[in-house]
Amino acid sequence: MKLLVVLSLVGWFIPACSYAQQERLSGVLDKQRVIPDDATKFDFASGPHEARSFTALGDLSAVSSTGFTVLEHPLFPRYSVRIKKSKFCDGTVPAYTGYIDVEAHHLFFYFFESRGDPDKDDVIFWTNGGPGGSSAMGLFMELGPCNIASADAVTFNPYSWNERANIFFIDQPIAVGFSYADYGETVDNSIDAGRDIAAFTAIFFEHFTKFKSRPFHMAGESYGGRYIPVFATEVYEMNARLLDAGLTPVNLTSIMIGNGCTHFPTMTSSYWNMQCQNISGPPIQSLQTCVKMKRGLSRCERMLQSCEDAFNPIDCTAATMFCDALLWEPYIATGYNPYDITKLCDGAFEDTLCYSGFKDVEAFLNRPDVQHTIGADDAVKNYSMRSDRIGIDFFLSQDKMFPTQYYIAALLERGIRALLYVGANDWTCNWVGNERMTLNLEWTSRGSFAAQPLPGWTIDGASVGFTRSAGPLTFATIFGAGHLAPHDKPKEALELVRRWLAKEQL
Repeated sequence: MKLLVVLSLVGWFIPACSYAQQERLSGVLDKQRVIPDDATKFDFASGPHEARSFTALGDLSAVSSTGFTVLEHPLFPRYSVRIKKSKFCDGTVPAYTGYIDVEAHHLFFYFFESRGDPDKDDVIFWTNGGPGGSSAMGLFMELGPCNIASADAVTFNPYSWNERANIFFIDQPIAVGFSYADYGETVDNSIDAGRDIAAFTAIFFEHFTKFKSRPFHMAGESYGGRYIPVFATEVYEMNARLLDAGLTPVNLTSIMIGNGCTHFPTMTSSYWNMQCQNISGPPIQSLQTCVKMKRGLSRCERMLQSCEDAFNPIDCTAATMFCDALLWEPYIATGYNPYDITKLCDGAFEDTLCYSGFKDVEAFLNRPDVQHTIGADDAVKNYSMRSDRIGIDFFLSQDKMFPTQYYIAALLERGIRALLYVGANDWTCNWVGNERMTLNLEWTSRGSFAAQPLPGWTIDGASVGFTRSAGPLTFATIFGAGHLAPHDKPKEALELVRRWLAKEQL
C-alpha cells in the first residue's frame, strides 16, 4: 500500500501513514472537530478579594535546589507549578526546571536567568514545533545556554539568547518530551495547547515579582509559527481578567517566529519555487519533475483553498494527500535535507531528521543523572525528542489548516510587535512562503508594509540577510541558515534578537 509522507515542521517528522490508517487512528472522516469561539477560558476564582489572600514566593532565591518548590495562586485553582534550582546546562547563572501541573496534566519547562542583567532584562518564552517536537531541540541545538556535543559532552554556548534575556523552554503540549498526562490524554489542536501556557505565565510573574511588568516575548519555530500567535492571544485575553482581579497584567510585548509554517496554503505553493527556481540555490529537481509539479500546482492551490474555506476533513485530507505527493515526496526522494536545501541529509531522515545531533540530545536526556538533576518525573523516564502520536493527532484534527495568520494581524492591530525571521536555505518553512504570508496579512498597515523595499541588513558591515519593516511588523532573512537558524548562524541570530529586544531597526 502506498504511504503518504505527511509534512513535518520543526524539525519534526510526522510518520508516514496510509489513508486507511488515518481512519483507524482517529476516525477523522466520521466527525469534524469544531474549534470553539470562546476558547480562552480559565477557572478563575471570583473577585479581587481572592488576589489579596495570596502571598508571593517573592524571589527565585527562595526556590529549593534539593526538591520541588510548589507555586499556587487562588485565581487559578486547577493549576500549580513545581520548580527546582540547579546549575544545569549553563553553569554561570542558575537554571530552574519543573512542571506546570494542571490536575492530571503535567507540562515540563526549563528557565534560565539572563547572563546580562537578570533583574532588568526582558523575558522570552520559547517553544519548538512539530507538532510533537520537544523544545530540547531549541535548548540544546540552537539558542540555549549549552550545546550537546555527545551524550557525555556538554559545551558552553556563547551565542545563547540568555546573553540578552531570561528565557523559558517548554515541552508542550502534553505527551511531548518530559510532559505527560496521568491517564494518557493528549491535545490535538493549538488552542487547547495554549490555555495552560497563559495560566503558567500569570502564576510565574505573580510569584516572582521582580519580573512583573518586564517585557515578555513569545517565540517559536516551525509549527511554532502556528502555536505562538494563538498562545500570545491567550495571554492577551487573559490580561483583561487579571486586571479585573486587581492584578498586574503580563506585559506581552512581541511575538517572534523563526522559520514558521503559519499559513499552509501559502507555504505549500512555495515548495515549487524553492525546488525548481534559482532562489536560495540552483534548482534541485529535473526539468521533467518541475514541469509535472507546475502543471499540478494550480490544482493543489485550489484544493487547499477549498479546504481552508470549508474546513471539511474530507476535502482537507484529499488536498494534503495530493499536494504532498506532488511537492513533498519528490523532494524527500532527492536525499536533500528539507531543513537546508543546500545540504544532503546527515543520516536517514526518519531516524535523525537530517541532523545527527538529534540522537545525541535524546541520549543525554535519557541519562538517569540528568533526569535526576532536572527533576523529570518517573512517568517519563523513557525520553523521546518527538511524539509521533501528537503529530498524527494534530494532522487528523486538521489543526494546520486553522487560519492562525489572522491572530498575527489581530495582535498587530493591538500594538503587539511581530518579528518573522527565516533562514534563507530552509525548504520546509521557507522564506518565499513566509514573505508571501506577511504581504497578505490583513491589517491596517498592510499597504505601507508591502510598499517597503527589501534591503539588506548587516553585521559589522557584512550583509547577512534581507529585511522589510513597517510599524510593529518586521520580516527578515538570514543568509546561509536553514530551518534551525540559531544552530546554523548563531552570531547572526543573537544579534537579530538583541536588536529586536532593544527596538532597534535591523
